[in-house]
Amino acid sequence: MTVYKFLPILGLFLLGCHAISAQVPTVPPDSVVQKEGGELDEVVISTRVNRSIKNLPTRVEVFSGEEIEEKTTMKPSDIRLMLSETTGIMTQQTSVTSGNALIRIQGLDGRYTQILKDGFPAFAGAASGLGLLQTPPLDLRRVEVIKGSSSTLYGGGAIAGMINLISKVPAWERELTFLANGTSANGLDLNGYYGQRFGSIGTTVFAAYNTSRGYDPSDQDFSAIPKYDRWSLNPKLFFYLSPKTSGNLSLSTVFENRIGGDMHYIRHKANEEHSYFERNKTQRHGLQFTLNHWFNEESHLNVKASTTYFNRDITLPDYAFEGTQWLTFGEVNYSRQMGQTDFVAGVNLWEDRFKEDTRTALLDKDYTQTTLGAFAQMGTDVANWLSVEAGLRADHVVDYGFALLPRLSLLFTPSEHVSSRLGGGMGYKAPTIFTEESERIVYRHLLPINKDLNKLERSWGVNWDINYTTGLFDNEVTLGLNHLFFYTRLNHTLLMKPTAEGYYRMENIDGHTDTRGWETNVKLDWHDFHYYFGYTFTYARNEEYGRHYENPLTPRHRLNNILMYEREDAWRIGLEAYYYSPQKLSDGLTGRSYWLCGLLIEKIWEHLNVYVNFENFTDRRQTRFDTIYTGSRTSPEWRDIYAPLDGFVFSAGVKVKL
Repeated sequence: MTVYKFLPILGLFLLGCHAISAQVPTVPPDSVVQKEGGELDEVVISTRVNRSIKNLPTRVEVFSGEEIEEKTTMKPSDIRLMLSETTGIMTQQTSVTSGNALIRIQGLDGRYTQILKDGFPAFAGAASGLGLLQTPPLDLRRVEVIKGSSSTLYGGGAIAGMINLISKVPAWERELTFLANGTSANGLDLNGYYGQRFGSIGTTVFAAYNTSRGYDPSDQDFSAIPKYDRWSLNPKLFFYLSPKTSGNLSLSTVFENRIGGDMHYIRHKANEEHSYFERNKTQRHGLQFTLNHWFNEESHLNVKASTTYFNRDITLPDYAFEGTQWLTFGEVNYSRQMGQTDFVAGVNLWEDRFKEDTRTALLDKDYTQTTLGAFAQMGTDVANWLSVEAGLRADHVVDYGFALLPRLSLLFTPSEHVSSRLGGGMGYKAPTIFTEESERIVYRHLLPINKDLNKLERSWGVNWDINYTTGLFDNEVTLGLNHLFFYTRLNHTLLMKPTAEGYYRMENIDGHTDTRGWETNVKLDWHDFHYYFGYTFTYARNEEYGRHYENPLTPRHRLNNILMYEREDAWRIGLEAYYYSPQKLSDGLTGRSYWLCGLLIEKIWEHLNVYVNFENFTDRRQTRFDTIYTGSRTSPEWRDIYAPLDGFVFSAGVKVKL
């Protein structure tokens, strides 16, 4: 049964759901005040069970409130900055000129991180390379991050981890926010958000226009930031059919024209020497539907369905690649709370279809991947010091077979100051042409996936963390410590290999990839001052036919330092410093280490915020200490990007709340 046969059945089910009779429940609260790496505050999150983060066996990091506001101020056009400044997470730029980027968690390539929007898959396959760049943060109320295997509840692709972007919901009191931001790198951001509830209905609307004229701070005359124009619109309708039944319908649309390359070409001054360019035209349209029904205070039914259309047209001087992706998803799940025990189970159907418009007979990259899955998870308090969470997912991927994914997490709480989590699980990834390697070559000369030769990448991984919180100096200072060990092993890794005929083929190697390391987070609070320190050690390597080599573009050492002064409704001042150790590159060389430093100053009134931001004010960029291409200007061979290209960028703006 295909997704398109399934959706009418799902629609009939939705129409009948509101007729189910039940007692009026108390819908659980949804408040978050969590800081990175710490566990100092009470948080209820959307991991399908009604537990606070403090009592959840699964390790979850939640960013919300002031953190999202701070990153919205620093980078209002997209969410890369918010994620890349998190311990254990990096954004990897895959194109020099267009700026495409993917998320890496704990040293694994971007395709192994599952990115969701309100619980829906929206940034997979062809849509992954530009997903981060096309998601402004103004309408987000929080971001949830699970590092390590999260495949039981969220699907096989969450091998390295899962990132769930949670949108704002309407409240009885109107929220109307406008943000205008300009940068020294020729950028302009105009964002607006509106939300309010009126009786049995509510609405939120997010709209944005983000643009850049192109920017090059070096003497190499290639764009560090491409020229682009992007329009985004996301209206959402919420309906409250009864005290026990509610839902929402969401439409999202993005249009973008992005061109990078030789700055002479971008400025319409091209000549024979200055003629290289890379143009990306994209459209993204999504429709999402969610229905929630509470039978009583303990049991809850959730039904959701979505479809996403994504079209991308890439044009180079001598090459073009265009394709369209349809991603369709449907899920029904039921959850129940029985005293100290939580239970959730469900089924989902996921179809990913890609059609290449510029295909040839040999290089026809069209594919259809259909996955039918069922999952169940139970969590319970075995004792006042021990909580257990166990789950199991069974997926059938058409053409590639079955995957059985067990998962187990334990939470130990020996005292009010100390807790520890131990968890592990299995995952898989269906083969696809859309990887960091293929993105760098813009899919040129790339052979399609072969279902007879390729197979599922399968993984297992474990995490163990220790948390300690206490008060110092008569509780004048609050200290939070978190230390995490992680290990993930990925068997039959899919890598891009050259062929004797001059093509590239995606091959499952006879070997594996493993990544291991640890993260340390320290949080200190003293009145209006907050200090965060993070250290990440990551060692990722590949074993291929008995030969070991280090995974490129993975710094072994990384430091995060953030000092914040926050006076409520008055000031926000932040000073940041991040260190990246030398990285192995795919050409066999080693990139240099570097520091990134930033300063944010924001003045806050009741209805107006004014800010200035000095990003990377020491002007660390790869073009200052290394090259970014070899060959000629008209036909460059791009090297790995391991450091920023834009250097120091000054921005200033205003945020108006009415």
